[in-house]
Amino acid sequence: MSTVQLKNIKKVYPVSGGDARESKKNKKAKKGEEAPQRKSNLQITDEGVVAVQEFSLDIADKEFIVLVGPSGCGKSTTLRMVAGLEEISGGELYIDGELMNHVAPKDRDIAMVFQNYALYPHMTVYKNMAFSLSLKHLPKEEIDKKVREAAEILDITEYLNRKPKALSGGQRQRVAIGRAIVRAPKVMLMDEPLSNLDAKLRNEMRAEIIKLRKRIDTTFIYVTHDQTEAMTLGDRIVVMKDGFIQQIGTPQEVFNHPANLFVAGFIGMPVMNFFDAELVAENGKYFVDLGGIRTELSPEKEARLKANNVVSQPITLGVRPEHVDLKDGGIAATVDVSEMMGSSVHLHLTAEGRSMIMIVPTVDMKDIPSMGQTVRFGFNGAVAHVFSKETEKNLEF
Repeated sequence: MSTVQLKNIKKVYPVSGGDARESKKNKKAKKGEEAPQRKSNLQITDEGVVAVQEFSLDIADKEFIVLVGPSGCGKSTTLRMVAGLEEISGGELYIDGELMNHVAPKDRDIAMVFQNYALYPHMTVYKNMAFSLSLKHLPKEEIDKKVREAAEILDITEYLNRKPKALSGGQRQRVAIGRAIVRAPKVMLMDEPLSNLDAKLRNEMRAEIIKLRKRIDTTFIYVTHDQTEAMTLGDRIVVMKDGFIQQIGTPQEVFNHPANLFVAGFIGMPVMNFFDAELVAENGKYFVDLGGIRTELSPEKEARLKANNVVSQPITLGVRPEHVDLKDGGIAATVDVSEMMGSSVHLHLTAEGRSMIMIVPTVDMKDIPSMGQTVRFGFNGAVAHVFSKETEKNLEF
């Protein structure tokens, strides 16, 4: 078993050289100087700068969890607390039911793959992979077996006698992963391991990681800012912003039912379209009114809105680009740019005072609209997302 539990985990960095309360208030600077501006993603309390706030998550044995969010959201800090590289300011961390808050990193039975590979340049691939096993004074025969098994899994056997400088970026990352898996850790931690690779290599390595997790019995916690990686790799994904968890769910759950405006805009490529619209509750039905045109929501959405006693109100309406269709008599939009993508055309439009994108399969188009041309669009009520103007939360949940 390799379960991980994070209970109300918190990370606070004390403000050095002064009182946190003073930093919080941005106390007046010296005469003639401007007061420093506080970064919007930093929460400053009397204790200091809060990087991770009340993070709770139960990770099952052999589950692949992905922490995803923009830079500075606290995902790497959370991973480093699991690894023991950052002190936990509050809350409890358990691995296999054992409290780990004050256990040294070397005693947690975890392995970590870093963004920058962190290979020893003077050692061969073989020695890099064998190094941690040598420190444990394992028999040479056992070390050799583990290294060669890992090399075979990662298809790097032919590079075992090379040094890192003779390898490509993708090969170096395979070595870094191999160095981690030879230890057969309970938990494998991966901190943006593909971000230094080009697009083609990232795609290839994503496939390799998917194959890898099927061949080794361990639990994965993977950090990335790339939502494509999150959607393709994770059994569940944890969307973070400003140190807080925004939503936890399977990739499909998060894509189909975003909890709030931030998740809706972060997950999906191209990003979701947003409009200022009206939610109308009438005769037991719910409609969204955009540009004077009403679209009835699906029975499932109506049932959830009724259960939450949602009333008519101004909303932010969200519709994904792939769910928008050309429609006679629909909402008017002006074409800004047309992008031919082969099997589809991405139309960049302006509608109801907002920029939007529509993805239209080329088989559905006779002629590609030109810049400045007016088109009309609509959408199905099953794919419309309604968000509160006040809280930015999805009104269905």
